Amino acid sequence: MKWIGALLVILTCFFTGMDYSRRLAQRPKALRLWKNALLILEAEMVYSHATVQNACENIAKQIGDPLSGFFLSVSKRLQYEKTDLYLIWEEEVDQFWTRAALSKEDKEIIKQFGKTLGQHDIIQQKKYIQLAIVHLENKHKESIEMNQRYGKVSGSLGLLSGVFIALLLL
Repeated sequence: MKWIGALLVILTCFFTGMDYSRRLAQRPKALRLWKNALLILEAEMVYSHATVQNACENIAKQIGDPLSGFFLSVSKRLQYEKTDLYLIWEEEVDQFWTRAALSKEDKEIIKQFGKTLGQHDIIQQKKYIQLAIVHLENKHKESIEMNQRYGKVSGSLGLLSGVFIALLLL
């Protein structure tokens, strides 16, 4: 019975380390998707003079999953609900973050951007979009560095810590 428990501890720690490694590898891709989405949003709002609802709908058609679902949901809620844009944005960001491989700092950047969305004229809106893109670019570089530094090690570290805990328990 002890051996089964030890094996379960080892496997749990190993899969926890592998999950952390997977999230580190997915974060740069997710940040790049967000950056691309904001660039499309900028083009839609600044050059096409599209409303936020139409811009979100167009982004959903052009960007890949899971981000397309986020923008499609924002677009549909803007169409049918008469609530404040930021409240819809904030609720959708919170719901999206349960499925995303992003950090709390990334979430805060997106939420802060949502506060400015649709609140200013086109020139100011373009500046806020560019500011959010710069912040996301910095986080993207940081996430690539973290993935290179800790990505491959975390699976092995999970396995070794599981073996260590199992040895302590036996």
